[in-house]
Amino acid sequence: MAEARLYFDWNAGAPMKATARARLVDLIDRAGNSSSVHAEGRAARSVVEGARRSVARLCGAEAKGVTFCSGGTEAANTVLTPDWTLFGKPYHLDRLLVSAVEHPAVARGGRFPADRVEVIPVDGNGLVDLAFIDRRLAELAAEGKRALVSVMMANNETGVIEPVSEVARMARAHGAVFHTDAVQAAGKLPIDIEALGVDVLTLSAHKIGGGQGTGAVVRSRNGFAFSPLITGGGQESWARAGTENVAAIGAFGAAADAALADLAGMAEVATRRDRLEAMIRDIVPDVTIFGEDVSRLPNTLSFAVPGVSAETTVIAFDLAGVALSSGSACSSGKVTASPVLMAMGVDPALIKGGLRVSIGPETTDEEITLFGLRARNVFAAMKKQHGTAAA
Repeated sequence: MAEARLYFDWNAGAPMKATARARLVDLIDRAGNSSSVHAEGRAARSVVEGARRSVARLCGAEAKGVTFCSGGTEAANTVLTPDWTLFGKPYHLDRLLVSAVEHPAVARGGRFPADRVEVIPVDGNGLVDLAFIDRRLAELAAEGKRALVSVMMANNETGVIEPVSEVARMARAHGAVFHTDAVQAAGKLPIDIEALGVDVLTLSAHKIGGGQGTGAVVRSRNGFAFSPLITGGGQESWARAGTENVAAIGAFGAAADAALADLAGMAEVATRRDRLEAMIRDIVPDVTIFGEDVSRLPNTLSFAVPGVSAETTVIAFDLAGVALSSGSACSSGKVTASPVLMAMGVDPALIKGGLRVSIGPETTDEEITLFGLRARNVFAAMKKQHGTAAA
């Protein structure tokens, strides 16, 4: 009998929650367009609005501030626009300030011209330079210009948690709009969009145990609204045209409810992550843990071993029955140098070996123990073959 595989790549995509799967199966065969006025259409509309309330609760937002779309990438491209309104009046933004460690969906700048996008530097742990943000926003304000600032809530590769509330305070003081990519934070950190002072945040269903291909833009009560990315019909209160994917949205709502409940168990997830980290340190004492000196997501461990190739190691772990990754999983399956680690000023030799292990609420202590055994075998074999890595 083949040994059980270990799925330690939750940041790439979490296994679907049982409640979300059940909701999807229940809805998939139902007829009815959620924009239709007959009984079937009204039933579909009820599903969408119920999910909207669930996603809003996850973020401490009002349901009317939630706009469903096809995923985190579309959500990011929707909000990264110069064209906003404030309480219905035009509020044009002249610059986009984006952190150097953003996901590619944000780093590419969305609908801003390339020459209007500026990069916010980060320190060796990947934390944004707050003094730079404050200074640059003040300079733009003095020139009569407004900015959109985009800093993620937590990094998808390293798990490092950014000082979002401080950035939000600076943005508000200078008349800027503030967006945070909360894709990795949702379900792992408490999120209250109003308390944080965030104007808009973006989510992806499959990162919290919903289905792939669904996401959301969530706005605060601050009065800001974006110009639609996809136009046509009046779906999603004219904020995103296209017939809603009722079954997937219903599953998203169920996943959001489960993710909110999962927050109570995040301390246990962090304990298991710390066990993983201790195991890796024992197996390869010269390992470098990225972001170890600052707050990180409770489920994420990012590390590199001198002389070890990420591509070779990911394959070796896969053959040993363990799914993990080298940084972001959004590059068409390619193992490439991490822009995040590059922005952090990591030694190029270590960047080539950057690995990410990410777990979830359903990861067991037994799986953690089994990971340690397999990791020891993987690194021992690599040392024997190449003379690299301790064992």
